[in-house]
Amino acid sequence: MRVVVLADTHAPRRWRVCPPRVAAHLRDADLILHAGDVCVASVLTELSEYAPVSPCSATMTVLTWPDGAGPTAELDLDGLSVAMVHDSGAATGRIARLRRRFPGADLVVFGHSHIPLDGSAAGLRIFNPGSATDRRRQPQGTLGLLQIDSGRLTHASIVPVT
Repeated sequence: MRVVVLADTHAPRRWRVCPPRVAAHLRDADLILHAGDVCVASVLTELSEYAPVSPCSATMTVLTWPDGAGPTAELDLDGLSVAMVHDSGAATGRIARLRRRFPGADLVVFGHSHIPLDGSAAGLRIFNPGSATDRRRQPQGTLGLLQIDSGRLTHASIVPVT
């Protein structure tokens, strides 16, 4: 299963239409995760033209999505337990805090900081794709790619798209 991970698209200010370098990755996706700050439902509608979308809501999310977009999402992706939340809190103690919040998760996806991160400790992998459209102080806009096979995360990468 090939998963594209987005967060913090901040439409319509930062995302008017899907950027071409983002679309290039979406064409091969089996699933799209959006870790919040979508801001308008039209982004999710546009993303759903590429693959099914699973979003979570966030501080700047003002939308209605048919399957709901709660503050967290917990998914079984080909046997891998994945949790998603927009704001994971301060960097200090993050992995322990996310382990307590999502005790059964193998992977926790989050956004909010716009800072790409792929880390692990204590049997938990955490993953922030950064933002493809609002890089803030980061050198490039980014998204995340996950490859999941039979309950295992076989590949994770953060890819520049600007």
